[in-house]
Amino acid sequence: MAAPREAEAVAEQPAPPKRSHKKKAAKVDESELLTVPDGWKEPAFTREDNPKGLLEESSFATLFPKYREAYLKECWPLVQKALSEHYVNATLDLIEGSMTVTTTKKTFDPYAIIRARDLIKLLARSVPFEQALELLTNCYIMVQGNTVSALGPFSGLKEVRKVVLDTMKNIHPIYNIKTLMIKRELSKDPELRSQSWERFLPKFKRKNLKKRKEPKKKNVKKEYTPFPPPQPESQIDKELASGEYFLKESQKKRKQVEEIKAKQADAIKKRQEERNKAFIPPKEKPVVKAKKASTEKKIDIEAIKEKVKNAKKKKLGALPVEEVKLKIAADEKKKKKKK
Repeated sequence: MAAPREAEAVAEQPAPPKRSHKKKAAKVDESELLTVPDGWKEPAFTREDNPKGLLEESSFATLFPKYREAYLKECWPLVQKALSEHYVNATLDLIEGSMTVTTTKKTFDPYAIIRARDLIKLLARSVPFEQALELLTNCYIMVQGNTVSALGPFSGLKEVRKVVLDTMKNIHPIYNIKTLMIKRELSKDPELRSQSWERFLPKFKRKNLKKRKEPKKKNVKKEYTPFPPPQPESQIDKELASGEYFLKESQKKRKQVEEIKAKQADAIKKRQEERNKAFIPPKEKPVVKAKKASTEKKIDIEAIKEKVKNAKKKKLGALPVEEVKLKIAADEKKKKKKK
C-alpha cells in the first residue's frame, strides 16, 4: 500500500516550469543598423538572380499637360534609351496626351517597371529628365538594401518615396531634393553622423493666400419671383403691332426693298465719310510769338570795365587804391618826424 501512496504524492507535486530554449535577442542600437561601412556598395540585380524573367506583362500609363508636349518630344529618345537598358518599352501618345511603360519578355528586374512608372509621373509633373533619372537611381539603391551611400543615413525608402508622393500632390520636388542633397553631403563627415542635422536642413514655409482673387465678371443673382418670365412675342404679334400683317404681299416686298436701299445708302455714306477723312487737313497749332527781350534793365558797361581792371590788379599782386593811399600818408608822417 505504501507504493501507490508514494506514486500519488509524486503525481500531486507541481510540475517544474519549462525552460525556454529560445535565446533572448540582444538589443542593438538602431543607429548602428542604419550606418553603412565606407566603400560598401549593394550588388546589382542581374539576370542570374531571376533567370526565368517575369511571368506576366505589366504596364502603367499617365497623362501629361499640353505644355509639356514640346519638352517630352525632345527628351523622349533619352527616356527610351534609359529604359531599354532594363528591357522596358516606353511609348508617347501625343493624340491622347499620355505616356505608357510596359515590360517585355526580356525584363528580369521586377522593380524596373515601378521605377519606369515613377519616371513618367515625374516627367508629367514638370521635373527635368536628368533630375528625375538621378532621383530614381538613388531610390533604387535604397530599395535594394537600405544603403546610405547615395543619400545619407536616414530611414531607408521613406525619405525618397516622400519626394515622389509630394510631387504627385502638386508640390515641387526641388524642396525635398535640396534636403536630400544636404543630407548626402553631411553623411560624408564622420563627426556629424552622430549629431542632429536639424540646424543644417532648410525649413520651407507654405504661403497660404488669405484673400481669394475676385473674378472680373461677377454674376449677380436675380431676385426670385414665383411667376414665370413673360412669353416672347411671335413674328405674327410683331406684324400685328406694326400693321404689316394687313399689308399685301406686293406692299411687303416693296417695303423690304426700301429698307434694304436705306441701309445701303447709310453704309455708302459712312464709307464715303471715312474716305474723305484722308483729304481733310489736320488742325494746325497756333503759332506762339517769341517774347521780346526786356529793355528795362540796361547794362552798365563802365561798371563792368572797372570790375575787370580790379580783377586783373588782384591777379598781378597789386594793392588796391585805398591801401596805397594809406601807405603814402604813413610814409609822409615818418618823414616829417625825422625832420
